[in-house]
Amino acid sequence: MTENRNDLMRKKKTPSESFVSMTELVLPNDTNTLNNLMGGRLMHWMDIVSAISGQKHCNSIVVTASVDNISFRTPIYLGNVVTLKARATRAFKSSVEIRIDVEAENIPEGKKVASHSAYFTFVAVDKDGHPVEIPEVVPETEEEKALYDGALRRRQLRLILSGRMKPSEANELKSLFDTKG
Repeated sequence: MTENRNDLMRKKKTPSESFVSMTELVLPNDTNTLNNLMGGRLMHWMDIVSAISGQKHCNSIVVTASVDNISFRTPIYLGNVVTLKARATRAFKSSVEIRIDVEAENIPEGKKVASHSAYFTFVAVDKDGHPVEIPEVVPETEEEKALYDGALRRRQLRLILSGRMKPSEANELKSLFDTKG
C-alpha cells in the first residue's frame, strides 16, 4: 500500500532519515591555477548533496531558496577525496534547512580535515512549482536538538537580510538588535 501526499506531508521525520553522503575526487578539471579545488565546484557539490537530502526529507522536488555564508577556511587540494554529508536540521511549513559538512582527505598521507560547513534552505514544490507542506524534523540527539533550536534564529536572520522581516519582528534575535544601553 502506498502513502498518499497528505500522509507523507504530516509524517514527522528524524535528521537521519534525510542523511546523504557524497564522495568526490578532486581532479585537474576541478581546480584553479594553484591546484586547489575551485570554490564554485565545491558549492555545486554542496547544492547537489543538500538538494538530495531535502528531497528525502520532503518527499518532493525541492528548489534552492538560500545559501548561508560559505567561508573557504581550508584549501582542498588536487587529488584529495572530498566527503560531503547533509541532513535536515529543521522544517518550516514548506521549507527545510539542510546542514552540509565537508571533509577533505589526503589518502596517501592519511590526513583528514573538516574543511567547510554551511546551511542551505530549500522550498518543496509540486510539479507546477507551487510550495507544498512538508514533514516536521524531530531531533534525536543533543547535537541535532542544538541545530534544530538554532535553525529558527538562522531563519530569522535570513529573512531580515532578504528584507522580508524587520529586525523588530525577529523575536529570537531581538537581543542582537537591541540598541538600548
